Amino acid sequence: MFVNENMDTRRFRTLFISDVHLGSKAAKADFLLDFLRLHDADTIYLVGDIVDGWRLKRNWYWPQDCNDVVQKLLRKARKGSRIVYIPGNHDEFLRDFPGMHFGGIEVAQRAIHETADGKKYLVLHGDEFDVVVRNARLLAYLGDWAYDMAILINIGLAAVRRRLNMPYWSFSAWAKLQVKHAVNFIGEFQRVVVEEARRNDADGVICGHIHHAVIEDFDGIRYINTGDWVESCTAIAEHEDGTFELITWQSIAETQLIGIAGDELPEALGAQAA
Repeated sequence: MFVNENMDTRRFRTLFISDVHLGSKAAKADFLLDFLRLHDADTIYLVGDIVDGWRLKRNWYWPQDCNDVVQKLLRKARKGSRIVYIPGNHDEFLRDFPGMHFGGIEVAQRAIHETADGKKYLVLHGDEFDVVVRNARLLAYLGDWAYDMAILINIGLAAVRRRLNMPYWSFSAWAKLQVKHAVNFIGEFQRVVVEEARRNDADGVICGHIHHAVIEDFDGIRYINTGDWVESCTAIAEHEDGTFELITWQSIAETQLIGIAGDELPEALGAQAA
């Protein structure tokens, strides 16, 4: 646990979190739990792949910190936060329940979020625009297995680098990025998602799926990706004035920055405002 009990909770108008992959050994559920203890919002969007049904089908893995994350979200719902769960491809079993409420958590296929300054954002996971997932499901599963192997390599390399006093470096993130760049996947994904926002007369789009957190503008449409809680440990926050912030939690989790002042927290979190 990395939370300092004396740290103040940061409250936002809206929080967006995706790609937690609870049920995967790679999930940083403990980091997310600490993040949720120190961050709150009127509305919280869970933008898909919160639970990793693919991995749970292959091998059941559900440690206590996965339960703790679920209980923390349910507790926030009971205390008045609106929580909207937009399923992704790994938790697609929930797509059979649009409009249903589970413990105060709403399930929706996608949503239109209106910001404090009146702008409209299309909120969706994004897997429907991934050609691999949409047109070649077997290939997608094989790719998921390969990613598991990369994560295992990553764990071993991280242990060696720690012993050598070398900084953290993610082999899995590097390997994935090389493949994505080889087929220009990220750029193409951004382009088609932005076009979907344009077709829906939205000012922007907020999505997950590709584990690549960023806030960028494309020809008048803002593209926001929430990242993930496997490697980057990122979330998107909307402030009361409608501005967005990309928050990176892993910088605190890795360095165990304890006792940090509340007004210093945004900088320590590696926040990117936009």
